[in-house]
Amino acid sequence: MWDNDDLLSDSWLPWAVRRAAGAEGVRAEVRQHRLGEVVLVDRSTGPVSGVRGRRQIAATDGDFLVVRIVREGEELFEQDGRTWLLKAGDAVLWDSGRPARFTAPGPIATRSVVVPRRGLVEVGCPLVAGDPLPDRVPAVHLLTGYLDALDATLPALTGPAVVAARNALMELVWGALSPATPLDPQAVRPARWAAVERYLDTHLGRGDLSAESVAAAHGISVRTLARLFAEHGSTFTGVLRAKRIGRVSEDLLTGEDTVEALARRWGFFDTSHLNRTFRAVHGTSPHEYRLRHREPTRVG
Repeated sequence: MWDNDDLLSDSWLPWAVRRAAGAEGVRAEVRQHRLGEVVLVDRSTGPVSGVRGRRQIAATDGDFLVVRIVREGEELFEQDGRTWLLKAGDAVLWDSGRPARFTAPGPIATRSVVVPRRGLVEVGCPLVAGDPLPDRVPAVHLLTGYLDALDATLPALTGPAVVAARNALMELVWGALSPATPLDPQAVRPARWAAVERYLDTHLGRGDLSAESVAAAHGISVRTLARLFAEHGSTFTGVLRAKRIGRVSEDLLTGEDTVEALARRWGFFDTSHLNRTFRAVHGTSPHEYRLRHREPTRVG
């Protein structure tokens, strides 16, 4: 617990905060937890108000959508010329890229789920900031219950469990704040495929890269991952091999590194493994490929 008003504004989403007159001695409590790139922020304080203007928006590193849930007390929340009176149990989705304001006339406790906008798009759950929903809406009640359970278990979660919890939270956020639009499972697949491709591109050099590790990193089963590749007319092994050989081919033509160095860089077991795989794709060895394609063209 802290007395400093600056600590009411977290590093992801800064606010200009002011305590109400007579409430200067009331202490504030702020707790933050990370779930991958998602941040959970719990705040409890006395009467307080806050503003996010141009300065605070400019100081924010990233583009976020934020689910704000009032746990105790009530507050007025303003964005885009609209003002909402939020009471205990109510949830509202607001946009970090636009000015906002809140005023709590009495003691207030809130829980915020700070989600990168791209994260929602990646799992096929895009959202637009809008009107608040009360706790009596079943999906909101389910979301708040899940957050309570997550708060108790998050410190013990590791590895794939964190990814699965994050994905479940994303879909619950989407379901609670966009109840009028059914979630189309087909819409998730292009975003998931793009996320898997980006993951492969940034982890090609890992020798332990496998279908199991990629599936775990995205909170899906190996069977689901295999279906995803099959839908694109390929296999995990085939795509991984093509990407690695593509990087090796590029480096052979643009650099001077040895074949042994390229094998280490791009996740091959050894030089022999790279030679066999490269020959299966190009019909020639890496050394011959470099000589053939870098040899100057003779005229006459």
